[in-house]
Amino acid sequence: MDTTVDLDTFSSLVERPDDSARRAAEERWQEAGRPRGGLGKLEELGSWLSSVQGRSPVRPVSAPKVLLFAADHGVAALGVSRLPADGGTAARVRAVLDGSAPVARLAARYGADVRVVDVAVDADPADFPDEVVAHRIRRGSGRIDVEDALTPEETVRAFRAGMAVADEEADAGTDLVLLGDLGVGSTTVAAVLVGALCGTDAAAVCGRGSGIDDRVWMVKCATIRDSLRRARPVLGDQLALLGATGGADFAAITGFLLQAAVRRLPVVLDGVVSSACALVAQRIAFRSPEWWRAGQSSGEPAQAKAYDRLTLTPLQDQGITLGEGVGAVLALPLLQAAGDALADEVPRPFVPSAPKEQPKLPSAADLLRKL
Repeated sequence: MDTTVDLDTFSSLVERPDDSARRAAEERWQEAGRPRGGLGKLEELGSWLSSVQGRSPVRPVSAPKVLLFAADHGVAALGVSRLPADGGTAARVRAVLDGSAPVARLAARYGADVRVVDVAVDADPADFPDEVVAHRIRRGSGRIDVEDALTPEETVRAFRAGMAVADEEADAGTDLVLLGDLGVGSTTVAAVLVGALCGTDAAAVCGRGSGIDDRVWMVKCATIRDSLRRARPVLGDQLALLGATGGADFAAITGFLLQAAVRRLPVVLDGVVSSACALVAQRIAFRSPEWWRAGQSSGEPAQAKAYDRLTLTPLQDQGITLGEGVGAVLALPLLQAAGDALADEVPRPFVPSAPKEQPKLPSAADLLRKL
């Protein structure tokens, strides 16, 4: 098996979205006699959809997919999260698969399919369907404050797994990916990557994650500080950085984002994990952020720093810290509205159904007669 990845090729393979299609979409809107900016953000989103689709008029979003990469992290054993380190991630995966998780319910509401990719959940692979564990790399990861998360070979395998998932989704006809993650301790890892790439100290990127108190925040901050010391020597090598202080999910998401850009597959980012991976991917291919949109602001300081570097503005700020792709899914109606409003097809007119005949209720006089 080839255990190398030529990251330099992504710079040439990732092209910019079609700017002529974007301009055509903007001109078409004005030629229709509608006021410029009348639909606000929907106009910008519609133009972006035209550019990533390479066509105008825009095609409505018809095959969205919620994609969740799942993995456990060794730093969770330090108690950096309110969620249990033992079995917490596996429980979240099962909730998504059985449809009880919020992201599963919201996806069903908005007409999106859901796919979970287990790359490093610390559970027996027999616990999940074969299609969920098809790209599994290992169980869990190393404690990044004292050891590497992955071996170099595992890092490449995880990165390639993400690329393969992007190819699978593009070949399946997915036209918009709503990207999320499932993993206890993942916000700690994300903060390390963002802190290292942005050159900040631990306190500037350490957030509350799962809703931790001050005592746990100090533990988390110390863990990020120690991990940053291990990250800085490998800043020049993005794969080495992902292996030393990332994890299988972070490597896979980074590979996915880059290959999705190569395949012209637009992506909506969710929380701090996907934004951290996007920051790593930008270092590899500087044009890649043009294929993404930021679904939401989670309030995590590391996410804010990453979006500032990526020059991405979150579409919403609902204060959602759950992760699991929920924020990205909530941005889907906006993108669907942009596609529908600026598309060439005229939607079917709404025809109300005939009112059902209601039973005649007795009057007050009738009731009094019976007394």
